[in-house]
Amino acid sequence: MPDALKAADTLIVNALTIDVEDYFHVSALAPSIPRSKWNDIPCRVEKNIDKILGMLEQNRVNATFFTLGWVAERYPHLVRRIVSGGHELASHGYAHQRASDLSPKAFLADIHLAKLVLEDIAGVEAKGYRAPSFSIGAANPWALDCIEQAGYRYSSSIYPIVHDHYGMPDSPRFPYLSRGKLLEVPVTTVRLFQRNWPAGGGGYFRLLPYEFSRWCIRRVNNVDKQPAIFYFHPWELDPEQPRVQGISAKTRFRHYLNLDRTERRLRRLLGDFAWGRADHVFLERNHDA
Repeated sequence: MPDALKAADTLIVNALTIDVEDYFHVSALAPSIPRSKWNDIPCRVEKNIDKILGMLEQNRVNATFFTLGWVAERYPHLVRRIVSGGHELASHGYAHQRASDLSPKAFLADIHLAKLVLEDIAGVEAKGYRAPSFSIGAANPWALDCIEQAGYRYSSSIYPIVHDHYGMPDSPRFPYLSRGKLLEVPVTTVRLFQRNWPAGGGGYFRLLPYEFSRWCIRRVNNVDKQPAIFYFHPWELDPEQPRVQGISAKTRFRHYLNLDRTERRLRRLLGDFAWGRADHVFLERNHDA
């Protein structure tokens, strides 16, 4: 990349985020992997997080790890490594339950327990929360009240796109106060042809050519003058993960395509843009740190 172009991209620091869960936690695989079987399945998350931490250290990048309480309890040393590496520890809930599948009382109990577990293990405040599968939308706005009530300072739980499993396309594209002092940081989109298009990572990062993601983030930085928030999962760097049987062709395509390319693409992404923790990028930017 030309030095002048890279310099333009690095004027804005973007937020790099990782949803810390194992492959068998994925909501789309839930019909084939009962929650009651989780304890019997060998975890691969530790190995994958080790790889991610090494990549970040090599590139001198700090990131935010939205971590399941279920994972933190089983791998407390991993949580402490995340924090000791200068990264932000945030919450992905305790048991990877979609907010849209829970009552307000059950949702509050899950996210409150996760916060207690993470903070007890790491000795730092868990400021941020991300709902599994971005499962907060127009049908359950009460979830944002629960997030604030549980003591979180920001959320990254709404994806302002049209999707068959989640999405709130009419919500703002950039950070806003959603409830009281709770800052909502939507996953990044680009606005084209009167529609929001996904630009913040996840499956789209694997399914589409790398150049598309790079173009989108540059557009958000250089046209919208806003930092992007990007996310991925540890299992997306693990092409050797077990193949789950009995899933639909669509789920198989979404989950397994290009797993062998993700690490290489992430290394390019780390070099093409400036990255930081979500709390530093967004809480400080919005004077809420």
